[in-house]
Amino acid sequence: MQLKIVQLKAALNSAINQLSEAKVPSPRMNAEILLMFALDCDRAYLYAHPERELTEDENHRYTEAVSQRASGIPAQYITGHQEFWGMDLIVSPAVLIPRPETEHLVETVLEIVGARTADGAVDSVKKIRIVDVGTGSGSIALALATELPWAEIHATDISFAALEIARANAARHQLESRVQFSENDLLAGFEINSFDIVVSNPPYVGESEEDQVQMEVRRFEPRNAVFAGPTGTEVIVELISQARTVVNPGGWLVMEISGTIAKRVEELLTDWEQIRVINDLQGIARVVAARKAF
Repeated sequence: MQLKIVQLKAALNSAINQLSEAKVPSPRMNAEILLMFALDCDRAYLYAHPERELTEDENHRYTEAVSQRASGIPAQYITGHQEFWGMDLIVSPAVLIPRPETEHLVETVLEIVGARTADGAVDSVKKIRIVDVGTGSGSIALALATELPWAEIHATDISFAALEIARANAARHQLESRVQFSENDLLAGFEINSFDIVVSNPPYVGESEEDQVQMEVRRFEPRNAVFAGPTGTEVIVELISQARTVVNPGGWLVMEISGTIAKRVEELLTDWEQIRVINDLQGIARVVAARKAF
C-alpha cells in the first residue's frame, strides 16, 4: 500500500483547522508547538521548510499530539516541557504547569534579598535560608538557585511524584547540589526560626469558583495544587500559622494569591509587618509579601 505523503505546511494547516474546530485557544501557536515537538525543531525551521515531507513516524506523532490537544490535554503535558525564568523544565500531570505570572514571586524574593543585603542584614558570609513550599516542578526554587548562588535553598512538597519531577529538573540544570528537596506537608518538621524567607505558590482557588477555572486546568492539572477548599484560603491559613514559627524574626513570607482572596489574606497577616500586595501585568493582585516582627 502506498503511503500518503504529507508536507509540513499542509500538516500544520490541517492541525490549525482541527484545533480551531475543537475551540482550543491560540490554535496556530498550539499547532506550531506540537509540530516543533514532533519534528524536534524550532519555529524558524517550520517556516523555512514548508515543502518538507514528514516521515510516517513524524506524521503519526504529530497527528496523535494534535488529537490529544484537541481533547483538552495541555500542550505542556503532551510535550513534557514548559519554560520558566528562562529554564526549560520537565512537567507531567503530577505537577502544576508553571505560569509566567508566578515569576512575580521570584522577582519579589529577589527584591527582598537585595534590600536585606544592601542594609547589611545578610551577606555572603551568613547564608540566607529560603524554602519553597509546594515546589511542584521546582520552578521557583530552581529560579532562585540560579539567581542566588550563595543562598541555602530548600524545597518541599507533599507529593513524592512531584518531588521526582523537581529533582529531575534540578539535575537537568545542574542545580541538584544547590537545592535540598524534602517530602513535607507545608512546613511541618522544620525547627523554630529556620528560614529567612518562606516562598510559596499554594493552592488558592476556592471550590465555589470551580466553574470559573479553565476546563483543561480542572480536568488535567493536579487538583490538590489548584483547589484549597471551600473558600480558597484553607491552605494559606495553615501556611501562615506554620510560618509564624519557622520564619526568623525580620524574615519574610511571600505567597502567590488571586485577586478574589487578596483582602482576606491581608486580614490573616495583621500581626505581620510591611504587608504588600503586588499586582501582575494585568493589574490583578498576584503576590503578597509580609515581614515577621522582630
